[in-house]
Amino acid sequence: MSLIEDLKWRYATKKYDPTKKVSQENIDKIVEAARLAPTSSGLQQFRVLVVSNQEIKEKLAPSSLNPEVMVDCSHVLVFAAWDRYSAERIDSIYDRITDERGLPQGRFSSYTDKIKSLYLNQSAEENFVHTARQSYIAFAMAIAQAAELRIDSTPAEGFNNELVDELLDLKSLGLKSVTLLYLGYRDENDWLAPMKKVRNPTEDFVIEVK
Repeated sequence: MSLIEDLKWRYATKKYDPTKKVSQENIDKIVEAARLAPTSSGLQQFRVLVVSNQEIKEKLAPSSLNPEVMVDCSHVLVFAAWDRYSAERIDSIYDRITDERGLPQGRFSSYTDKIKSLYLNQSAEENFVHTARQSYIAFAMAIAQAAELRIDSTPAEGFNNELVDELLDLKSLGLKSVTLLYLGYRDENDWLAPMKKVRNPTEDFVIEVK
C-alpha cells in the first residue's frame, strides 16, 4: 500500500487490546524510522526511550491525560530532546561523521564553530525549544512507519513532563521529554475506530503561491 493509504488507515487510538503485543521486530522498525529522520545540522538532538515493562507503564500512567491508554498499549515511546546544546555534544556528532566517512578530524570545524556560536550563546530554554522541534520530525516518521506496519498509535503531548522526566531519570541523561507515542493494537470496542477521518479539504489546506 502507499503511504497515503497508510495514513488514511491510521487514527489516534483511544482503546487498546492489552492482550496483543507488538513484536520486537516491528518495534525495531519503528524506532529505526525515527533514527533515520532528518534533523537540523544532522545532530539528532533527541533520544527515544522504549518502554514495554508493564510496571513502569503503570507508574507513568498518572502523568497521562489518558492513563488507561498508556497502561493497555503494548509499548510507549518517549521522545526526549537534549536539555541544551554543548560543544561536546556537537563535536561528538561531527567526530563520528568524519570517522565513518573516512575524513580527517576537523574537516567540519568551520561549520561546527558557526553552530556553536549560534546555539551556545542562547539560553537553555531557547536551546530546548530548538532541540524539541527536531524530535517532532522523528516522531512523525515513527507514526508513519507504524501505520505502514498496521500497528495502531496514539501521539500524546498531554502528559506531565516533570513526572515522566523524574520516573525515567532523564535529567541524568541531559534530556527532557517532549512527546509520547503509544503503540499497540486497537480494541474492537474503540469508539473512534469506525469514525470517519476528518481533515480540512485540500482547497482550504493548500495555499498556492504563484
